[in-house]
Amino acid sequence: MPVEEFVAGWISGALGLVLGHPFDTVKVRLQTQTTYRGIIDCMVKIYRHESLLGFFKGMSFPIASIAVVNSVLFGVYSNTLLLLTATSHQERWAQPPSYMHIFLAGCTGGFLQAYCLAPFDLIKVRLQNQTEPVAQPGSPPPQYQGPVHCAASIFREEGYRGLFRGAWALMLRDTPTMGIYFITYEGLCHQYTPEGQNPSSATVLVAGGFAGIASWVAATPLDVIKSRMQMDGLRRRVYQGVLDCMVSSVRQEGLGVFFRGVTINSARAFPVNAVTFLSYEYLLRWWG
Repeated sequence: MPVEEFVAGWISGALGLVLGHPFDTVKVRLQTQTTYRGIIDCMVKIYRHESLLGFFKGMSFPIASIAVVNSVLFGVYSNTLLLLTATSHQERWAQPPSYMHIFLAGCTGGFLQAYCLAPFDLIKVRLQNQTEPVAQPGSPPPQYQGPVHCAASIFREEGYRGLFRGAWALMLRDTPTMGIYFITYEGLCHQYTPEGQNPSSATVLVAGGFAGIASWVAATPLDVIKSRMQMDGLRRRVYQGVLDCMVSSVRQEGLGVFFRGVTINSARAFPVNAVTFLSYEYLLRWWG
């Protein structure tokens, strides 16, 4: 069912995105700006200065692009497993694939997802970092007036390569962590599901939630670097590449810089990925 895998990935990803975007905005601000003392301080300042809408900056473009991005991840993962094991999604509960096959399929999905995600994620991060309050009559407009204007501005000012700023860090983040993501999910589902049966809704929710936490804990160091690389070039170039960004960040802020946003990443990851996997599994069962 190759087509169904992609469609289920799109719908489940969109549900997870809407649920998690406010947390993602706070995470991006903490990783790229030094004006906040912590999660609560960041949330309070966003709400006071930008209203509730400030938490949803940059969401329209990911919603539009999630059809491509999340369907690539789940579709490539499932179809790579099909190639490696010759078993369909439903048959895998009776004939579990090896963890090596799961990891390789997850890494493949993560690598290709990152390539598709890079421009959309860049635009999302640029929009999320705009701290202007809700526009008032007579007030100057923000630098980017929406996702299309943002994309056009980046292309005009930074060229085609500017749309892929931070892409290497994104690929380094997503390739191994998506392997961890699917291993954690599949492993927990098989651990707590009677042999030959489909996992229960509760099992899928818990396994999906912990898969999200495990992958984001592993991803956060490169997520910080990715976000900083994406903001680099907005006014002037600061970093010469991924390694230079890592060295400069540690030199200025210490090793703790790699774990900025890990708490809110983990808090966001559980409900978002629990909902993502539950909707994904139910859609495939419904179509199956």
